[in-house]
Amino acid sequence: MATLLYRLGRLAFRRRRPVLLAWITVLVAAVIGVSSVSGSTTDDFTLPGTQSQQAIDLLEKEFPQASASGATARVVIEAADGRKLTSATHKQQVRSLVADLRKAPQVASVTDPFSGGLVSSSGSIAYAPVTYAVPQAGITPAASDALHKVADKGGRAGLDISLGGNAVLEEEQSNAAELIGLLVAALVLVITFGSLVAAGLPLLSAVVGVGIALCAITVASSFVDMASNAQTLALMLGLAVAIDYALFIVSRYRTELRAGHEPEEAAGRALGTAGSAVVFAGLTVVIALAGLSVIGIAMLTTMGLAAAFAIAVAVLVALTLLPATLGFTGTRVAHGRLTTRRVRAEQHGRRVTTGVRWGRFVTRHPWKMLLASVVGLGVLAIPALSLRLTLPDDSMAAPGSTQRVAYDTLGKGFGPGFSGPLTVVVDARDSDDARAAATGTSAMLDGLDDVATVRPPVFNEAGDVALITAVPGSSPTSQETVDLVADIRERSDAVEQDSGAHVMVTGTTALAIDVSAQLGEAMVPYLAIVVGLALVLLLLVFRSVLIPLKAAAGFLLSVAATLGVLVAVFQWGWLKDVFGVDETAPIVSLLPILLIGVVFGLAMDYEVFLVSGMREAYVHGADPTEAIVTGFRHGARVVTAAAVIMISVFAGFLLDDVALVKSIGLGLATAVLFDAFVIRMTLVPAVMTLLGARAWALPRRLDRLLPNVDVEGEKLRHALAERDRHSHVPAHTPARSDQEPTAPAPLG
Repeated sequence: MATLLYRLGRLAFRRRRPVLLAWITVLVAAVIGVSSVSGSTTDDFTLPGTQSQQAIDLLEKEFPQASASGATARVVIEAADGRKLTSATHKQQVRSLVADLRKAPQVASVTDPFSGGLVSSSGSIAYAPVTYAVPQAGITPAASDALHKVADKGGRAGLDISLGGNAVLEEEQSNAAELIGLLVAALVLVITFGSLVAAGLPLLSAVVGVGIALCAITVASSFVDMASNAQTLALMLGLAVAIDYALFIVSRYRTELRAGHEPEEAAGRALGTAGSAVVFAGLTVVIALAGLSVIGIAMLTTMGLAAAFAIAVAVLVALTLLPATLGFTGTRVAHGRLTTRRVRAEQHGRRVTTGVRWGRFVTRHPWKMLLASVVGLGVLAIPALSLRLTLPDDSMAAPGSTQRVAYDTLGKGFGPGFSGPLTVVVDARDSDDARAAATGTSAMLDGLDDVATVRPPVFNEAGDVALITAVPGSSPTSQETVDLVADIRERSDAVEQDSGAHVMVTGTTALAIDVSAQLGEAMVPYLAIVVGLALVLLLLVFRSVLIPLKAAAGFLLSVAATLGVLVAVFQWGWLKDVFGVDETAPIVSLLPILLIGVVFGLAMDYEVFLVSGMREAYVHGADPTEAIVTGFRHGARVVTAAAVIMISVFAGFLLDDVALVKSIGLGLATAVLFDAFVIRMTLVPAVMTLLGARAWALPRRLDRLLPNVDVEGEKLRHALAERDRHSHVPAHTPARSDQEPTAPAPLG
């Protein structure tokens, strides 16, 4: 691999103009593609095999007018200043709004609040449910505009109108998080390189790669149902890893230039060494994210594939566009005019680097550092034992948004469970008395403690399938509602024995509970797959048995601690004001799975860049402890800068108003913080110090079976040294940036 990337780096450097033109063409084509399509996103779930999905399929067949899989909207109407909607004037205004809704495009049905009993006991709040004939992804701009026009009309009449439900399209979010992340990344790059030119290259490659990826994802959303948060996740990860990958390669390029190599040769060597690690790290993230598709949830699949595509583009940009741009800068990248006197002293060997001092400190106190790391992360992981999962709903919408106002208003007027009613389907096609079965089910529901109201059964045309709506007394995301759904399903067995009717629970709340349960069950198998992949890949890279086991254990520890932090902040409410959390709620069910996939890739990223330097020193004869310090000398500064950049990009999303995006940002930032600085920079050298030479041991039989992937470029270095000896080309021939470098003899 290293030899192939060496040739690719030199080719891209030498053919920099065609390479740059090709990437510009791809970017322009992507932008044109976005301007010619109208992409849409969705949060719809399908869960084949679950009871809630079986009930939805039955409703589609027996109640086609109900559009069970269609998008829904909640038009919440509140009289201003505590007045009554039941007054003649307000009643006429509300019915006028209902009439307008029925005429709106794609609307299948609208329930009049007064005839449907959807007016609060105070008479000041009413609720008109709207069902569309198409799913969320099929809502057209005309249908969305009609809904908002009705809200505006009600506002002009003196009514407070708010809109909820999945048919209400979210407003465009601010780009403040991305801008802050880029600014912090630029500052860190300038401090790291001491050069505006060197700092600009990673930012340029990241912008190009993320721009192409986001445009392609938008175009794809016109042909497939794309999750609404797919672009956010792709942007978050693509921006972070693109900067990091470019940082590693540019840093190695500068090192090769300082070693006296000509620019083209330095670009080839940088790509052959650091580029190999970039390919490996990018591959692990892509596999982990694409592996989310095996869980069987379409929304999670699109999020994973979109983010994986962004990572793949970032890797391609780093391997081709970046060496091409290095060709335009030449040796100017190596001149750090903005570096401090201390950094210059470290670069010239007159001062010991901070990374070396830290590495020596850890190797002198391995037991203390190991215990401090394990105990500290273990304590942070304790809240994860109380982890509860849920799906995002309007209660997690941005404060002040129309969805959040509608949710809060419904809770004030009808109770906390009104926003998440349960749809109970009585399938009495095999029953002797369908009406008796429906009546018995209603009586059973009415006798449950946490059921606030039960509406009369509604039958299909054949009269053998009934639909009953039960409103819980607790909020949709509460544990009481989860227990209520389980209780109804347990008691439905008795109804089936008595009447022969099959009782199923569905609806948005029940579907969310089933999704959370399925994701919770899938977490352990997915974690096992990811850890197993880590063991195999690291075994190939480092040709050691103990190092992969140590890396996997550290990864599990950092994930557990991160989940503990998320539970403490978002579920328990600790420091919620600091992080801008408006209301505590269970953790979004998609987050732990995403966290495992993403953190796995990032953990392997830092593991490779840091430990490969240690292995290189050990192979060249350094004793195990000194090899650890040497690895810190070459990799600690770059890994630290990469981690700070990634943390800054992820933490910038804490400024977002949406709870899901905020939780993803905090989770990823915390995971990188723990994994980079506690696991890779502290626990890893401590464990390797205690293991000594055993850390690099590999059974002979296994050594013969494993292929040598040469991630560190060891074979490449031997091939280059052999080539230089045969061709008599000096290995250290400095070249000016304005001269065309002389190509040495080819490899092989």
